[in-house]
Amino acid sequence: MTRSPSTGLRRGKTEGMRAFVLRRVGEVGVIGKPVPVPGPTDVVVRTTAAMVCTSDVHTVRGAIPVAPDVTLGHEAVGVVHALGSAVEGLVVGERVAVGGVTPCFQCESCQRGFSSQCQGRMLGGARFTTQRDGNLAEYFLVNHAQANLAPIPASLSDHQALYATDMLSTGFVAAEHAELALGETVAIFAQGAVGLSATIGCRLRGAGLIIAVESVPARQELARRFGADLVVDHTRCDPVERIMELTDGQGVDAAIEALGTPQTWEAAFRVTKPGGRISNVGYHGEVPEPLRIPLEPFGHGMSDKQVYAGFNRGGRGWLRRIFRLLETGKVDPTPMTTHEFGFDEIERAFALMASKGDGIIKPLIHFDVGAESADGAERPERPERPEGA
Repeated sequence: MTRSPSTGLRRGKTEGMRAFVLRRVGEVGVIGKPVPVPGPTDVVVRTTAAMVCTSDVHTVRGAIPVAPDVTLGHEAVGVVHALGSAVEGLVVGERVAVGGVTPCFQCESCQRGFSSQCQGRMLGGARFTTQRDGNLAEYFLVNHAQANLAPIPASLSDHQALYATDMLSTGFVAAEHAELALGETVAIFAQGAVGLSATIGCRLRGAGLIIAVESVPARQELARRFGADLVVDHTRCDPVERIMELTDGQGVDAAIEALGTPQTWEAAFRVTKPGGRISNVGYHGEVPEPLRIPLEPFGHGMSDKQVYAGFNRGGRGWLRRIFRLLETGKVDPTPMTTHEFGFDEIERAFALMASKGDGIIKPLIHFDVGAESADGAERPERPERPEGA
């Protein structure tokens, strides 16, 4: 799917920086681009670490239309490189994180609390890649920086902070939209990084029974580690029948769809009891057909079931809340990181995410390994990761 002629491209003085881009549908590469220049309310961040997301895979496959040679990525942290003239409260060199969505927090949609639908546009807050360059590059620009950039607490590593930018943010929104009361039951369809984050979120919200639907043994193990009480393997049984058995035929109080397939969408309706909630966080763009709602489990429209589709919120305040959970040890998402790469290996990392090969869940990309600094000097090698870390 990907071509790799530019892997290992070194940044030259005329190129400015390296960026991982969508060359055209089905093809990615690393090219040189100018370092961005901030407008009055913007900040330019020098990237220190990032992750590749399945949404990047959707984009490369053509499910999300974007311009050729646009930079991919929306999960990155770094240090402040340049400040816009109107930006206050941030300083050059400060470690910062930015959400996967960067709303304006000024428009009517943001003021109403729907920041990911900024400017009244569907997913209008998702600016990275879809509206401008993303942040899988050595430098990236953040709009409305005072609202969107959060300083990273000294006690947190870049690795930990990265999970707040999208995976935990999106999974926690899914859990909040499930509106779980203490002791209620929930089924979570799929245990990729977002589904695992939703499992963490449901545990934090006090779910009495968490049922995870997943077939991959390593992901099953993580689901249990993060709070799942029971795991249903959909390759060994009908997950709907099994969940109904586990709940004595009643169904669950809430179901979370975290994969984005017609099958898991319908299953979420079938396992949710009357008066329950369906929280959708899976992206359904790769199957561009209308989703079906099974009529009998929907009470032919009269089941009192609620459906809520949501996404990452973005914003400094939201990131700070997640940082607090990380700082106090209530959450440790880093076991989801199955692979680590230097930026020179970004195309390999992306290919693994596209194929889901080698048991990958999330790849951590280190930008300071073997890369050149702004003045052309070699950056120091990253120390070896401790055994078992």
